[in-house]
Amino acid sequence: MRDRLASSLLALTVLSLAVTSHAQVSPSGSLKRSPAEVVKRYVLLDQKGARLDAPSFDTLTPYINWKEEPAWGRVVVVEETSVPEDYRKWDILNNLEVVIPVTFHVRGAVYLENATFIPEDTTEEVRFHVKVVGNYWRIVSPIIPPHVGLKRMMSFAREAEANEQDKVHRTELVSLIDSLRKAK
Repeated sequence: MRDRLASSLLALTVLSLAVTSHAQVSPSGSLKRSPAEVVKRYVLLDQKGARLDAPSFDTLTPYINWKEEPAWGRVVVVEETSVPEDYRKWDILNNLEVVIPVTFHVRGAVYLENATFIPEDTTEEVRFHVKVVGNYWRIVSPIIPPHVGLKRMMSFAREAEANEQDKVHRTELVSLIDSLRKAK
């Protein structure tokens, strides 16, 4: 009976250790994680449109050190991004502060005021300044316009068109969707 109890406790202990994941042990931006993970997550959420509307902005707060953003007049449409994990490609300012270069393959920009897409196939490098703030890695600068993936931007425009009541704005949105479709 005693051996059975001991083996059950041992099994329970091993099982509880196995179930504890890395994500549970070190939350977003934890010092146990690489600052590149914070930048990667921020860029991924931005590509998925987290900065296109105010309610979804809250998903970014674990990764940034600002509380609000300016009203952007344009959205950069991107196809691909690259965040180096190799610390030798970063500028290490000190043990609590780094600058990580991110490369964006840009397809163009959407200007929100008149719902137009201006194609511009280019590569853009943004250098994200990441430092420890309150025991967590946070992006402190720069605050750049949203960099949204092409598919997500098309979905966003379609949703806006479906909800638009004004015929003129609706026509502009249809034209925007067509322009984005041609950029594929």
